[in-house]
Formats: sequence, C-alpha cells, structure tokens
Amino acid sequence: MSDGIFIGLGAPDKDGGVRQLLNLRRANRHGLIAGATGTGKTVTLQGIAESFSALGVPVFLSDVKGDLSGIAMAGSPTAKNADKLVARAAEIGLSDYSYADNPAIFWDLYGEQGHPIRTTISEMGPLLLARLMGLNETQEGVLSIAFKYADEEGLLLLDLGDLQAMLSFCAENADTLSARYGNVTKASVGAIQRQLLQLEAQGGAHFFGEPALDIHDMIKVDEQGRGYVNILAADKLMQSPKLYATFLLWLLSELFETLPEVGDPDKPVLVFFFDEAHLLFDDAPKALTDKIEQVVRLIRSKGVGVYFVTQNPIDIPEDVAGQLGNRVQHALRAFTPRDQRAIKAAAETFRINPDLNVETAITELKVGEALVSLLQEDGSPGIVQRTLIAPPRSRLGPVSPKERAIIQSISPVAGKYDEAIDRESAEEILAARGNAAAAAAAAKKAQDEAERTAAVQAKAEAKQRDQEIKAQARADAAAAREAAKPSALDKAIQSATRAAGSSVGRQVANELGRAVFGGSSRKSSSGGIAGRLVRGILGSLFK
Repeated sequence: MSDGIFIGLGAPDKDGGVRQLLNLRRANRHGLIAGATGTGKTVTLQGIAESFSALGVPVFLSDVKGDLSGIAMAGSPTAKNADKLVARAAEIGLSDYSYADNPAIFWDLYGEQGHPIRTTISEMGPLLLARLMGLNETQEGVLSIAFKYADEEGLLLLDLGDLQAMLSFCAENADTLSARYGNVTKASVGAIQRQLLQLEAQGGAHFFGEPALDIHDMIKVDEQGRGYVNILAADKLMQSPKLYATFLLWLLSELFETLPEVGDPDKPVLVFFFDEAHLLFDDAPKALTDKIEQVVRLIRSKGVGVYFVTQNPIDIPEDVAGQLGNRVQHALRAFTPRDQRAIKAAAETFRINPDLNVETAITELKVGEALVSLLQEDGSPGIVQRTLIAPPRSRLGPVSPKERAIIQSISPVAGKYDEAIDRESAEEILAARGNAAAAAAAAKKAQDEAERTAAVQAKAEAKQRDQEIKAQARADAAAAREAAKPSALDKAIQSATRAAGSSVGRQVANELGRAVFGGSSRKSSSGGIAGRLVRGILGSLFK
C-alpha cells in the first residue's frame, strides 16, 4: 500500500521538484480545499477522492453542482480539455496516467437522483434537534420532555408528523406533564412547532422517516478492494441550507456514535468532502457551530477525515479551521476588502516558506495550481509549496440520466432504501387515542342526552298518567253521584208509592181496627181509641 496520495508537484529543488503527498496516516486530521470560483478546487477534490477510493478508503462527497457524479465514469481522450489534463500529467511526471472509473453509490435526500437517505426523529435526538433549530434552554427542556414521555409510553418518533403530534399532545396535557416532569408551557411548544415547520418547508419530511440509513452502508469496498464513493446529489438540497446543515451534522454525529475508537489508523475508515461548506455556518447559532467544532475535533479518533471545500477560507470558523491540518489553497481574488482579509488570513495559516511570498502567490495562481501544505509523518505541517495539481482519471462532468440509472441499479444497496415505510408510530397512536377518546365522549354525551330525554319523557308521561288518573277519578265520582240520584221515573214511582202506601195503609188500618175491636168507631169508644192506635202504627209502616 502506498504511504500517501500524490497531490501534485511542488516547486523544483535540486531533485527536480517536491512531490506533495497526503500522508494516509495523517489523512484523518482533516483538511481544507479553498479557492475562488473557476480556480480548479472541484477538480482537486475529485482527484483526491478517487485516489482515496483506489487505496480502499470509502469516500462521501456532496455534489453541489452536479458535476462530481462523473467520478463514477472513466475519463475520455475526446472529452473537453482532455489534452490539457494529459499535458499536466506529463509535466508533473505521471508516466502511468490513464483513465479509470470508481465504484459509486448515488444518494439523494429527495430520492430523485439516488437512494433516499433517511433517519428517524428518535435517532436524531432532542439535543441535536434543539441545536439545529436554535432553541433556548427552556424550549430545549420541553423538547426533551416530549422525547422522555414518548420513550416511556412506547411511542415511536419516526418522522416530523410524529414529533408534531407529540408536541400537540404536550400542549394539550401541559398541566399533567408539568406535574410529572417539570414546567411545560404552550408558548414553548408553539416556538418549537414553528421551527419544525421551517424545517419541514425546506424538505425535512423527506429526511425523517424509515427505513433509516445504516451508516455501514457508506463504508463499503468493492470486489477489487476499492472504496465506494458515496455521492450525495446536493444541487436541489443547496436551496434548503437548514436541511443541508441538519443532514451533514447528523451524519457526522452518527458516525461518531457508531464507529469504534481507532486512534490514527494506517488509512482512514472514511473521508468526507463537504462542498460549499459555508452553508454549514452561515447564520448558524453558536450552539450549532460549537457542536460542529466538537464533532470535527473528536471524530478524528474514529478514523474519519473531514475536508471542507469552500470559496473563501474565512468562511470556516476559527475553532473549526484550527482542526484542519491538510490545506490546499487555490487562487483568491483581491477585489474587495473582504477578499484582502481572506488572502492575509490564508497566508498566515501556512508554515512559512522563505522562498515564497504567500500573499502574492495566492493572487497569481493559475487554474490547476495551488498552495499546498500537508501534515508530515510526525504530524507537523509541511512547508507551503506552490504546486501543480495532479489531474483526475475519471470524467470531468456529470453522468447522463441513463448512466445514473444503470449505476443505481447495480448499487450494493439497491432496493434497500428506495421505498419508504410508514409503520404505526406516535402520530397514528395518538390520533387513535384521540379518536377513541372523542368517540367515547360523543357516546357518553349521546347517552347522557338520551337519558335526559328519557327522563323528561318519563316525567311527562307520569304527569299525563297522573292527570288521566285524576280525571278518571273525578269522572268516576261524578258518575257515582249521578248514579246515586233517582231518575224522574224513580221519583214518580216513589211518590206514587208513598201516596198509595199512605192511602192503603190508612184503609188497612181501619179494616184491622174494626176486625180486632169490632164495630165502628162511632159505636165503641174503646174500639175507637184502639183502632186509631193500630191505624196509626200500620199507616206509618206503609209510608
């Protein structure tokens, strides 16, 4: 195995020129490729990436402009500027220069130009999400409570919908959760939800979900022992800088948490190239910048090298730039005061070369030339040299859609991530609980309403029955009274009977008197008295 990657040929010395080699044992000490637009930094990136691949080191690079996809195809002698590349190879002594392709895997967060890359909300975690969204301490605490509750209740947080549903639940049950975990306010929940909406508006829904990426699928070699070049289609992603930063920081964090400690291996486990690196830091909160700096500093011991590619070296915060040991500086233009500050800053980062005026050289570099300072075997930076960069062996320019489709079809992860999985998680469970609670509440309300209606109806019916009973009682009483009264015929009969009874009675009494006492009343006084007595008694009986 080679001890290093040939970057280019430096200024001539007594042996004819200084070969600039990127030491593989120091390649995990990170690096910077900088330069103005059109100075050749993308070509430099491509050449270094394919050299890593050829030595069995997997590579990840973000393809911002779409032209880095050509690394999957061999160059061609009929390609544009092919003669210039051949001439440069001859000038720097590359006698074995020939065209070659590289094993590649295409990735795309949107799933349009490569395999989708997804992770779950749970894997991202509350701390990293809080930093990405710039939450304050109180809001971060509320987000952590949401994650804690979801974990305890077995509610999977897979996508943004799950997290939004979980936050809505927290707002609705703020009092209960506050008593259990600490203060949860609706204002804090609302602030988090607004930040999530911004992330979703930039395409976050594509990034969060399942199947989640297995980081080991990016650390593969082919049957020839060459490291796979993982190419992220970032031309569309560039329009969503928040999502771009979210993804890149998550990827570094995932590697840091997954890979074992290896110190300084003979060659890196994986090398990252982050094109347009300023997007990671533009308008980023300090907490996010601190997190990036921490990950970059610590991930070295995992055998991962991180190379930032940007137009201006001052785009990289000082704390991060201080971790970048291998530097390739293409030309800068001194058109503005900011450009002049960048030139001065770049010059001051190099180990001084007494034979080279760095500030002047930076503005004079031709396309394909760069100031190079690489870490030596003992870890110290090499003296900066004006260097003619080695040309890449792969295609300079994008692959065609047909070529991309063919490469994707034979990818080692073909079919593994292409179809999204939407299994039952927090959003569905909470919705089901809400629907069940709403249905139960509706059923209870309907039951209560039915009971109230039945009670009212029963009361009305009882009142009606009572009224009917009373009416019937009154009717019966009236009927009884009426029935107790004699009719006109009865009265007539009774009257006639009394009258008849009175006349007959007197007549019978008289006859009885005469029969008992004999004679008539005129002839016997005693018979008259007795007769009158009997007649009185009998007369009363017939009345």
